[in-house]
Amino acid sequence: MKKSNPKALLPILVFLIVYLGNGIYFEYVKPIEGQMGFYIMSVVVSFGLALIVAFMQNRERTFQEKIHLCAKGIGDDNITIMLFIFLMAGAFSGIAKAAGGVTSTANMLLNIIPGKLAIPGLFLIACLISMSMGTSVGTISVLVPIAASVAETAGFSLALCVGTVVGGAMFGDNLSFISDTTIAATKTQGVEMKDKFRTNLKIALPAALITFVILIVMALTGGPVVLQHYDFNILQAIPYFIVLIMAIMGINVFVVLGIGIILFLLVGLGSGSLGVAAAFSSMGDGTNGMFETMIVTILVASISALMEDYGGFEAILSFIRKRFKGKRGGMLGIGFLTAIMDVATANNTVAIVVAAPIAKTISEEYKIEPKKTASLLDTCSCIVQGIIPYGAQLLVAAGLSGISSVAIIPYLFYPFLLLVFVLVTIITEKE
Repeated sequence: MKKSNPKALLPILVFLIVYLGNGIYFEYVKPIEGQMGFYIMSVVVSFGLALIVAFMQNRERTFQEKIHLCAKGIGDDNITIMLFIFLMAGAFSGIAKAAGGVTSTANMLLNIIPGKLAIPGLFLIACLISMSMGTSVGTISVLVPIAASVAETAGFSLALCVGTVVGGAMFGDNLSFISDTTIAATKTQGVEMKDKFRTNLKIALPAALITFVILIVMALTGGPVVLQHYDFNILQAIPYFIVLIMAIMGINVFVVLGIGIILFLLVGLGSGSLGVAAAFSSMGDGTNGMFETMIVTILVASISALMEDYGGFEAILSFIRKRFKGKRGGMLGIGFLTAIMDVATANNTVAIVVAAPIAKTISEEYKIEPKKTASLLDTCSCIVQGIIPYGAQLLVAAGLSGISSVAIIPYLFYPFLLLVFVLVTIITEKE
């Protein structure tokens, strides 16, 4: 067993100081108009500096030995699979959006929902769209302008309508089979997506149902709502539902994404919303959007390998052993670690990738099932990401609606209820 060495955690401290420090500075001290402060400093550059620090430590190892450790970390089977899925998920997301699938699906559902139930309807639509798209930010971008329109016609609080969309978007992001958070959480723990989904659903569904009931009660106390007719093409919406059903059935994610790409290609060409050149260009744009996440994954795998070899993981385990006892304590430790990483990085996927190798070690030490560890990683990161006012989700929602991100927080019923059910799940876990 490696000796505990807190000094090995210095790379993470450097990352947090550089990234979090710049984020606070550009968000609150000297903001730049039109830019989100926490996204000015590249997370790749921050982790690059952390990797340099990791290489400078542990003089007992030669440079070549450290390179070998990094290569072993990057070459892990689960990391490789994760990188490939990121590429396919990016291509799927790109062509689905270009083919009109996102807009048509949202508009179709809006035409079905009665005006009086517009607010709970928005929550339901956000849940479904986010599960199908695999992105909370994309869902928020599509639905917040519609939520603003609903607020204006019904006389509801704008912050309530926007918060409803954000909550639904985080529900879908947490459960989607093609979300980068799900991919990261499952592949780093070596578990099947369907197993993590079933474990997650036991926590997320009760929180979503209670949120839905609260929103129905609030909607029924409001004034009359008249929703306009939204244009849609049902053929452009069908592939999303096929992909969602296949994913829930537990079909291999590569097969699901491959069929989804083909379906949207055929639908786009058939409906005239896409040409051949535009189809391939959109897939390229989608994969480009995944590059930063993939580079971060590679950098974090390298840093983690060096930190583990130098005794960093053992230092964290020693800390957790002293403060968290038993299986429940281990689960609480994983949730706490993930939440802290998300507060620091303002990115739920990055938080999972950073916390995952340490969480896996905790999981083995405390005999926590890998699917429960994956569920905790994904759920806890989504809770924090859906609440912090400087995260991309709330900043995009605030920018589109014209209100402050802080004003939305009191109406984030789902993330707060999800936190309650996570704690209940941990407390009721059998030792």
